[in-house]
Amino acid sequence: MVYSQRSPGSRRLLLLLLLLTALESGSGHVHYSIPEEVKHGTFVGRIAQDLGLELVELVPRLFRVSSKGYRDLLEVNLQNGILFVNSRIDREELCGRNAECSIHLEVIVDRPLQVFHVEVEVKDINDNPPRFLRREQRLFILESRIVDSRFPLEGASDMDVGANAELKYKLNPNEYFDLDVKTNEEETNILELVLKKALDREETQEHLLLLTAVDGGKPELTGTVQLLISVLDANDNAPKFDKSVYNIRLLENAPNGTLVIKLNASDADDGINKEIVYLFSNLVLDNVRSKFIIDSNSGEITVKGELDYEDCNLYEINIDAVDRSSFPLTGHCKVIVKLLDENDNTPEMVITSISLPVQEDASLGTVIALISLSDRDSGPNGQVTCFLTPHVPFKLVSTFKNYYSLVLDSALDRESVANYELLVTARDGGSPSLSATASVSVEVADVNDNAPTFAQAEYTVFVKENNPPGCHIFTVSARDADAQENALVSYSLVERRVGERALSSYVSVHAESGKVYALQPLDHEELELLQFQVSARDAGVPPLGSNVTLQVFVLDENDNAPALLPLPGAGGAGGAVSELVWRSVGAGHVVAKVRAVDADSGYNAWLSYELQPAAGGARSPFRVALYTGEISTTRSLDEADSPRQRLLVLVRDHGEPALTATATVLLSLVESGQAPKASSRVLAGAAGAETALVDVNVYLIIAICAVSSLLVLTLLLYVALRCSAPPSEGACGPGKPTLVCSSAVGSWSYSQQRRQRVCSGEGPPKTDLMAFSPSLPQGPGSADIPRQPNPDWRYSASLRAGMHSSVHLEEAGILRAGPGGPDQQWPTVSSATPEPEAGEVSPPVGAGVNSNSWTFKYGPGNPKQSGPGELPDKFIIPGSPAIISIRQEPANSQIDKSDFITFGKKEETKKKKKKKKGNKTQEKKEKGNSTTDNSDQ
Repeated sequence: MVYSQRSPGSRRLLLLLLLLTALESGSGHVHYSIPEEVKHGTFVGRIAQDLGLELVELVPRLFRVSSKGYRDLLEVNLQNGILFVNSRIDREELCGRNAECSIHLEVIVDRPLQVFHVEVEVKDINDNPPRFLRREQRLFILESRIVDSRFPLEGASDMDVGANAELKYKLNPNEYFDLDVKTNEEETNILELVLKKALDREETQEHLLLLTAVDGGKPELTGTVQLLISVLDANDNAPKFDKSVYNIRLLENAPNGTLVIKLNASDADDGINKEIVYLFSNLVLDNVRSKFIIDSNSGEITVKGELDYEDCNLYEINIDAVDRSSFPLTGHCKVIVKLLDENDNTPEMVITSISLPVQEDASLGTVIALISLSDRDSGPNGQVTCFLTPHVPFKLVSTFKNYYSLVLDSALDRESVANYELLVTARDGGSPSLSATASVSVEVADVNDNAPTFAQAEYTVFVKENNPPGCHIFTVSARDADAQENALVSYSLVERRVGERALSSYVSVHAESGKVYALQPLDHEELELLQFQVSARDAGVPPLGSNVTLQVFVLDENDNAPALLPLPGAGGAGGAVSELVWRSVGAGHVVAKVRAVDADSGYNAWLSYELQPAAGGARSPFRVALYTGEISTTRSLDEADSPRQRLLVLVRDHGEPALTATATVLLSLVESGQAPKASSRVLAGAAGAETALVDVNVYLIIAICAVSSLLVLTLLLYVALRCSAPPSEGACGPGKPTLVCSSAVGSWSYSQQRRQRVCSGEGPPKTDLMAFSPSLPQGPGSADIPRQPNPDWRYSASLRAGMHSSVHLEEAGILRAGPGGPDQQWPTVSSATPEPEAGEVSPPVGAGVNSNSWTFKYGPGNPKQSGPGELPDKFIIPGSPAIISIRQEPANSQIDKSDFITFGKKEETKKKKKKKKGNKTQEKKEKGNSTTDNSDQ
């Protein structure tokens, strides 16, 4: 409606209405009312305006209306925000005979999510006339019935409510019957036909009456039924009940056979006319007959079918008591059964508008889902409460009556819990209460909040040198606790300089698999350790990353052949050694020594020497020590030996495969009257050496001239070396100790040319004694026949200084290489003994370099070898009154779990062995061979 002008009073009224509308919309609940049966498009209300929503935001915010169970009766025009009737609304169809009838609407808008509740009340109009169940009602009345007798009639029903359902009855005018209408406590009408004049069957056998029902609506609507009354002859007294109406209260779901009531009627007649039969009246409906049954003899009414309060809560049963006369008389009563509600319906739950998945960084209070509840029961049985599974980051918030919102209550972490299975429980107020549950699966969407992590902060990789370019050496793997692209990890090198070159020229890493490749062959002699970092970064926004350190140790391979060293004072560095040998020397005399080194390390640098067989198979009077390279005589020389001896010494390392080098040694035998010049050793080529020895007579003349002076000098030097003590400090100076290892062929010393100086055999002996607990079994190489110890055997000053002390051996056999050096575990070797049960200690020489270690070998009297983890009981030091004994404590000893070496006197051991034969002979041999070198041990 359009107004041309507005008065100040109308303006104030309009402002007041707008204020009330705003307050109502702010509360989220709007109420409308419309009559039923209005036309399509009928205006209901300006719902958008009443809810405080702008028309322009209805479509962007996805404005929608839902009504549970009412189809599309109402609709909203999104252009103008008006709620209108979309289809026919029949109040009786929606709500039946309920006094109140409303349509509940849910108005939902997004961005942000809001829910409004609208209640549209449907008002009743008088659109239903009163209706009788039958078109006609037949009554049988005896003519003997007295005046004022009453006969029950079936009333009409009106589907409307309120005043529209208030019925009035009227009977067409007649002289015999009148209508009496009463209202019971249930506010239902009881119709009775009252006889106001005695009947005469002979005058009128049937009476036809018209009963009219008029409702209270405007305009009034009516309904009619014909009453067909047949007048019966005979019986004077009809049966009578105690009451005309019986009110019974019965629990719903009463089992079949439950007694409702036992009726009792009496008849004043005698004989057969007094016998009564109880029957359902013709007025009883079929649905009542399906629920109850009556015993015709006893008058007991029992339950026959299922009683459901929600389907029907009130039953009216008309009972006839009929006597057995030929012309039976009938008494009437009504039984009204009112059902009492039981809590037999579980709550119903509907979950709508689910917003999934939920970001793990979603703010508190975010609405996840909407929940509506209902229960068909009434009273406390229909009051429903809702609650959620405990200990979850969500909660339920009540919005309106039986409506709840599922909202976020605390922070989410997808890495801890990626999915929540929520259990929503609805419970009514009955006793016992009933409940219904619904499962809501809430998926948590990932955000990039976790950086990739490695299992270790540092990895150690061992790679053999000379690897092929592009070979795979290691695989790094990082794990990202995030999901999808946030968990996609890519790998890259953290670039740095390695010497003069970039790190990327040595290694590369595959971006996806994390495989690390060596781009070029690595050389142990050039680069022993390559340390770098690999970075792992995810694909999230922003990306997160972490680093891991790789230590790549380059392992040595046998790629360097032994290299021969020149002798000190020699004029060249060729492969030949030229020496003069006195023919009168005895067996075991050292005539020359071959020296060699290997640039490799470990077993690959452990050198051994062997003498090649002479041409023609002739047996040479010389031999070479296996690990020292010293060439000595095997017997006394005689005139039959060639004056010129050409020896080929093969130097071999222990690598796989072994590499070799060959040294040529030219020996010139000098007659007994001449003295060999011990210091004339030179290193020259094989061809040069042969040329220098073409004329042996020249050397013999020189030897004869200098024999006297050189012989005296040689003896003095020999005595001084054997008797004088070595200095406290080694000739090589301080340095890292040499690693001593054992194998099937004996002990060997590990020394790297780049780290330590190579000391010659003429220098002072080492001052350190290092022994390790054996951990490897002895191989066949240790089973060689041991030789008697040489009296001029030398031992270090530090060993002599500790004769009366104990040397503690580390149980695990760990050798510490010095500050900053790695700890190595190496096995120990056995020893050789000059006496049956004694032992001899000798410093081994391996790979052409000095060693700080000692070897132990058993003598001929006790050739047994130590087993794994064992040491010899004791051994002696030749030339010294001391003896070294080894005490091993059991592994479970509480005193000490280490091995000990103690020093004592050799005489104590000899006293224990006096009964054994051959000791004196052995000692004499030991003194007689004082000039024999023990280098072959």
